[in-house]
Amino acid sequence: MILGFSIPEFIALHVAISLIGIATGLIALPAQAKGHFLPRMQAVFLVTTLLTSLTGFLFPFRGFTPAIGVGIVSTLVLAVAFAALYGFRLGGRARIVYAVSATTALWLNLFVLVVQGFLKLPALNALAPTGSEPPFLAAQGLLLIVMLILGAAIIRQPIVARKAANRAIA
Repeated sequence: MILGFSIPEFIALHVAISLIGIATGLIALPAQAKGHFLPRMQAVFLVTTLLTSLTGFLFPFRGFTPAIGVGIVSTLVLAVAFAALYGFRLGGRARIVYAVSATTALWLNLFVLVVQGFLKLPALNALAPTGSEPPFLAAQGLLLIVMLILGAAIIRQPIVARKAANRAIA
């Protein structure tokens, strides 16, 4: 039992929270890259992505695992994103810090989604059963390239986007 849930129930909750974080991130960050700041969507993205990391720490692991490593990095990145958005209100360099940290948080969530897809979906697992085969590496490489482009597009947004975000957050 974890927080009163059976392990399968807790896994379902963790996955649901993760998918909400991914979906809202895939809406909020591309919109931001186009100059449209969606404050509620950003908030849901950040909170659910943080909850994904935090609930991941509650699984009964023994020792340090790659999942714990990703969770630690994600939690730290999200702390920076929260500070840049809500503490510094995207002022000055905080706009760039937020773009990098929010994009990194979404990338980490998507990275894990790809890993889980190759582990759990028979068609993908057949292509890369150990996770070191070219199809898996190509999927992760393509994901990284797309996320770098997204982050760069957010950074390139003019100061007008920051002003809109400040009005929405206030």
